[in-house]
Amino acid sequence: MGATTQLMTFAEFEKLPDDVCRHSELRHGELVSVPPPKHRHRLFQDRLVELLKAYAGNNYVGIEVSFRALPEHEFRSADVAVVNRQRWQQVRGDDNLRGSPELVIEVLSPSNTSSEMNDRKTLCLDNGCREFWVIDPWNIQIDVSTPDGRTVTYRRGQSIPLPLFGGATLAVDEVFRGLD
Repeated sequence: MGATTQLMTFAEFEKLPDDVCRHSELRHGELVSVPPPKHRHRLFQDRLVELLKAYAGNNYVGIEVSFRALPEHEFRSADVAVVNRQRWQQVRGDDNLRGSPELVIEVLSPSNTSSEMNDRKTLCLDNGCREFWVIDPWNIQIDVSTPDGRTVTYRRGQSIPLPLFGGATLAVDEVFRGLD
């Protein structure tokens, strides 16, 4: 008879040393080490925050935003996230955001797999995310997915509608300017 592996709960995850938690996610009850972003990845994160803050109004926009999409076996971190300001302010200092941010943006890294991104997208969209973006630096495109199952790919010369920001748009060229 084979050995069974018990899934880690968030309560168990929280008890791990800070240096382990700082560079880890809890994915379906499994502890996964997440390497820190490389320089170009961080440049994309900084650019996205800068661009989105111009439209954010009362929303919080941040890098490496940790959240608990499902309370028991999930703890994730978004490369860039937008959260309703009121919801953000309700998070206690020693806790994490419950549910997914309203907008989650992931910048692809060479280590990301399609399966991993699809899993992350599904998890976020099933738990409160209104838009899930995947930035593809190699193909210079941005995939925007919504809870209704639609995914639209935006490329150079196009603009992404920003319904969470009162109907503004964001030019794809601005996201990639100087970073492609």
